[in-house]
Amino acid sequence: MTDTNFSLDLAAELKAIVGNQYTLTDEDKTKPYSQGFRLGGGKAYAVVRPGSLVEIWKCLQACVKADVIVIMQAANTGLTGGSTPNGADYDRPIVIISTMRIDDIQLLDQGKQIVGFAGSTLFGLEDTLKPYGRQPHSVIGSSCIGASIVGGVCNNSGGALVQRGPAYTEMSLFAQVTQDGELQLVNNLGIELGSDPEEILTNLQNKTYQEKDVQFPEKRGSDNEYHERIRDVDADTPSRFNNDPRRLYEASGCAGKLAVFAVRIDTFPIPEKYQVFYIGTNDPAVMEQMRRDMLSTFKNLPVSGEYMHSSSYDISKKYGKDSYLVIDKLGTKYIPKMFALKRTVDRWAGKLKFMPSKFSDIMMQYASQLFPNHLPKRMEDFREKYEHHWIVETSNNGVAEAQAYLENFFKDNEGDFFACTKREADQAILHRFVTGGALTRLHVMNKKKLGSIMTIDVAFPRNERDWFEELPEDIEEKVAVKMYYGHFFCHVMHQNYIMKKGVDAKAVKKQILSSYDARGAEYPAEHNVGHEYVAKPALREFYQKTDPTNSFNSGIGGTSKLKNWQELSDEHTGCGCHQ
Repeated sequence: MTDTNFSLDLAAELKAIVGNQYTLTDEDKTKPYSQGFRLGGGKAYAVVRPGSLVEIWKCLQACVKADVIVIMQAANTGLTGGSTPNGADYDRPIVIISTMRIDDIQLLDQGKQIVGFAGSTLFGLEDTLKPYGRQPHSVIGSSCIGASIVGGVCNNSGGALVQRGPAYTEMSLFAQVTQDGELQLVNNLGIELGSDPEEILTNLQNKTYQEKDVQFPEKRGSDNEYHERIRDVDADTPSRFNNDPRRLYEASGCAGKLAVFAVRIDTFPIPEKYQVFYIGTNDPAVMEQMRRDMLSTFKNLPVSGEYMHSSSYDISKKYGKDSYLVIDKLGTKYIPKMFALKRTVDRWAGKLKFMPSKFSDIMMQYASQLFPNHLPKRMEDFREKYEHHWIVETSNNGVAEAQAYLENFFKDNEGDFFACTKREADQAILHRFVTGGALTRLHVMNKKKLGSIMTIDVAFPRNERDWFEELPEDIEEKVAVKMYYGHFFCHVMHQNYIMKKGVDAKAVKKQILSSYDARGAEYPAEHNVGHEYVAKPALREFYQKTDPTNSFNSGIGGTSKLKNWQELSDEHTGCGCHQ
């Protein structure tokens, strides 16, 4: 088959499956899907947007027959470029299958478990569960505004909630390509749906199964051991990290090396009582002592503990303001619409040579500054006094336990706290969770003066006491902007930087990560390796076992981009990944 015939035949077949409207081949229309949320990107032969599970299956059949690389993509909100192509050096064309039109969520056992389809979001799940007094494993995330349920599972997303651990399940429905190049559907949902692939997918989509068809196998729908693991504050290993072999299982951690149609996961009761405490200190050792005390001595584990350095506070206040206002005033349901609108604006602006890149970000940034200060006075007062800020959420019996502890602790230790009102709690949490996108916005607004962004997602050992970073002078002088925030109970830190002009960010990152290796830290902690990190041996072996022909998301984690895991010759290597 010639290239021209290939192009015509596959494009025609995909259009016949999903329709002309949902088959994108023009570069300006594929670009929003082939470029990463923060970094990375490459060319895609086509982007298809199926409207049903069966349409995904048929698209996969066409792609496997044509011998192309498939990238399964949900919200495309990741920070490491793991759901898009990355540069060139691929030996086959790439088709991106965007699943966001398929957002069904089905409840099992009165909402104690759910089946989330490939495009379903955490926001949608939160709304679905509220009438049942339940909530998802993860709540609104710092970087993954609009993130999908399946994406969270596939990428080992950590989440903020210390009682629940990383997103994980042993029950999923997925397609994979066998060693012999055959596409097969695997139903491990624990629901009897039939035997033929299209029958299985149709029965699930239409929910034609009955209660008797739902089994409750002895398989996990969440990391139900994490609450014990995190309490071991003297362990010399991190509590969670991306390539932890304990939590690599089929869809969980597969990073797109499987085509995942749906996952079955646990949900959790909404606490009857809830209280957020806002803590400030200028001494990192004070925070570490509180962390160790709460994890090792409290009868009731806190719900979460989100850290912000004062620099992150300031950057989020200025450059995360528009996201904050959209969520605060319009609700989380509007976020996917906002992203769609941004993509459209940037696509049209990109056709006009005189328009700046990322025009939508520039427009929204200027618009946000027209609004008054959106943060409460007590938080602002703490920002003036303290360098380190910690938002600790507690529930039920843990509320009184934490209140008593904090009152006693600050009699003898530097710093202070206050119990948030309901409104202050919402504001503090939202301010923290728009931080992830704020650095990108800062860079967009100041790109002429700044070098490249460099991000690190690291999990320190549970017994690490010197958690707050002090860069060596030779690195410090190369950095223009530093931004520190994270999930402090888990010792998971997001340490983001913007380099000065002309600085080699990859070389600096390699130097910093080498120091983490010496300390027993793991990275990435909760983001996928994407195209920013090299997959370590356990993860690489898992990818190769899961996708033996390297048909899905080839090149992830610095692995081979070639069919059957062949390697490029030495003169063509260099994916841009680094350890």
